Amino acid sequence: MATAVVGTYLIERMVELGVRHVFGIPGDYVLGFYDQLERSELAVVNCADEQGAGYAADAYARVNGIGAVCVTYGVGGLKVVNTTAQAFAEKSPVIVISGGPGIGERGRGALLHHKVRSFESQLFVFREVTCASAIVDDADRAQAEIDRVLAACRRHSQPVYLELPRDVVDAAFTLRPREEPTPRRDEAELQEALDETKELLAGAKRPVIIAGEELARFGAADRLAALLERSGIPVATTILSKSVLDETDPLYLGVYEGALGHETTRRYVEHSDCLLILGANLSDVTLGINTARLDPEVMIRSSAAETWV
Repeated sequence: MATAVVGTYLIERMVELGVRHVFGIPGDYVLGFYDQLERSELAVVNCADEQGAGYAADAYARVNGIGAVCVTYGVGGLKVVNTTAQAFAEKSPVIVISGGPGIGERGRGALLHHKVRSFESQLFVFREVTCASAIVDDADRAQAEIDRVLAACRRHSQPVYLELPRDVVDAAFTLRPREEPTPRRDEAELQEALDETKELLAGAKRPVIIAGEELARFGAADRLAALLERSGIPVATTILSKSVLDETDPLYLGVYEGALGHETTRRYVEHSDCLLILGANLSDVTLGINTARLDPEVMIRSSAAETWV
């Protein structure tokens, strides 16, 4: 059977998902993986500091569809927590890769630089700001863990965290058939929701679509354009989704952000008798610091989030 090396397998999977550049700063715990990156087809972009690398990876992910940042353990990893939290909140798919102390070094009471409370402290922190995380501490389970975490990144369009102990990066393992998770949903319930939505839209005198950032994150912007062409329903965006639609489209109303936005757009949206909200994060910021006056009784909200096994 075919074999692979932990670090190079991760690189191959990232290339497969569309990553072409990796942002970051090398450090001693991640030098082995950086050596693999330098010998791969990925372009390494060294940044001034880790936080800048994290923001660069976030911006890259929003444009490219997925991004990656690679840092060392502790001093590097903890500096990208803030950028990862932003990516999590705004659904930007960033792969955060951190080096880590070797498994053979993690003995009881080992005094290693950059260690915080425990060797798992950094993992615990990143669990709060990612949709999936793992320390790849066993070569035999590396493929399953890497595949699981990367699948979650694409599925939820949110950041993930992979920690590579420095003595595992070059470890070999036997490749197994890849298992992709499958969605679990009630098809009858979904169809009922679609039928009800079509009925409400058909009966509305002044329907409006609010197109959110998830349409861009999940590659569905072309479907929005097709929906507008078929339905003729006017559409507004939020400040997070401003570029999801060609602004020269005659159905484009502008950016809706409550009283902070253009008055014409605000009036048209707020006087709608049927609001179809597609993948929009309705936070205090996108709602004009809570100056929006949207009637929840006329809202139909749809998100790209699904329940998965």
